[in-house]
Amino acid sequence: MTGNLFGSNEPCPPGDSDPPGRQDDSVQGSPLAVRMRPATLAEFVGQDDLLGKNGPLLRLMATDNLPSLLLWGPPGCGKTTLARLLAGQAQARFLEYSAVAVGSKELKAVMVDAEKLKAATGRRTILFLDEIHRFNKAQQDALLPWVERGDVTLIGATTENPSFEINSALISRTRLFVLQPLAPDNIRSILLRALSSEQGLDGRIALSEEALDLLADLSEGDARVALGLLETLADAVQDEAPEGPLGPAEILVIIQGRAPRYDKGGEEHFNIISALHKSLRNSDVQAALYWLARMLEAGEDPLYIARRLVRFASEDVGLADPQALTQTIAARDAIHFLGLPEGNLALSQAVVYLALAPKSNALYRAYKAVQKEVAQGPNPPVPLHLRNAPTRLMKGLGYGDGYVYAHDTEDGIGEMSCLPDSLRGTTFYRPGSRGFEAELARRLEIIHDWHRRREQSDGTDPHPKPGGSQ
Repeated sequence: MTGNLFGSNEPCPPGDSDPPGRQDDSVQGSPLAVRMRPATLAEFVGQDDLLGKNGPLLRLMATDNLPSLLLWGPPGCGKTTLARLLAGQAQARFLEYSAVAVGSKELKAVMVDAEKLKAATGRRTILFLDEIHRFNKAQQDALLPWVERGDVTLIGATTENPSFEINSALISRTRLFVLQPLAPDNIRSILLRALSSEQGLDGRIALSEEALDLLADLSEGDARVALGLLETLADAVQDEAPEGPLGPAEILVIIQGRAPRYDKGGEEHFNIISALHKSLRNSDVQAALYWLARMLEAGEDPLYIARRLVRFASEDVGLADPQALTQTIAARDAIHFLGLPEGNLALSQAVVYLALAPKSNALYRAYKAVQKEVAQGPNPPVPLHLRNAPTRLMKGLGYGDGYVYAHDTEDGIGEMSCLPDSLRGTTFYRPGSRGFEAELARRLEIIHDWHRRREQSDGTDPHPKPGGSQ
């Protein structure tokens, strides 16, 4: 059968076959997370903003015309369960697929059947696509005609930001609901129900209040993880029943090596690297070390982190501390030489140095100003006195005329402009006042004063033209 009817024993239309990616929800032998999946809205925990009094999803469940939906939220927050509850409330045929295990051909056959079912009986089909972000653009586009005509009501679930992963055309034809990680109190309620219920552990083990709090923290808002950890505990002590409730110390002995939630290719990856970058910029060394560890302990490529630190050294520290770039390049080389876990300390050293270094984005602003100037043109030719003249013809055309070799002058500066005449006096780089850039600002002012004195003695305009960074 192509997916069982939610809340009904009615068979599906003849000729259907088992859908790829369909989950087995039979109680016997199923994981605890599957056995404890809520069958009614009363059993559902969390998402109060959507399902509480006057919540938008609660109001939708009370209507007879459920629109196509996108449910965006982290793993284990209830997306699949909500889809099933919505379908049950609508008394619709419910088909559940995973986008990683079904192709366009199979889905097209399902939607043709849905069209026939609607035409013959008026009954609607709700198509739930888990991990819909795994579909490519063409596969997502293929859903559009059926969704537009109302032949199927699509409920797509994704852990990734729809703005980046879902076609805008499909987003415009659905209603987006954002689900949040479950709160620790929500996780505690789920664990208590699993500990006591007949389909759960039925009292096989007990946990102290502190142990419940620990499991809630370890799950990071993911009910599936919480129930998986609880099942691991129950399996570990099944041969020798504990005399009393398990405490935090016993749980930590049993549950080892838990990997923190982190998706190296998803939004969490970009969120955490952004948190690291902004912590460094704000000179918050404690937060910077924390976000670094979050990435490293979750398996992030250390060379990716090293590349971002090298970039930061020039973008946000720059010449306020020229050693910042040296530190980050050294950290990159140490990672190459040592690998992990030994190289973690080299990255930590670079992070601490960057966080505590004086900050300046003067280089960043200067290059942006130069980019803008080059992009808008007119990009005048190189002045003749700055051109090399390796041939007699080029010398005859004036190449190199007027060039002053700075080392031959008393002050080490030549009386010439190295910008095209149309850009003469333009300022792109304006050093800041922190760290070594204060010294660079002093040196730059000495050079500017030298040129102003020469220009005034020649009767030329000493005032620079506006332009570049402000």
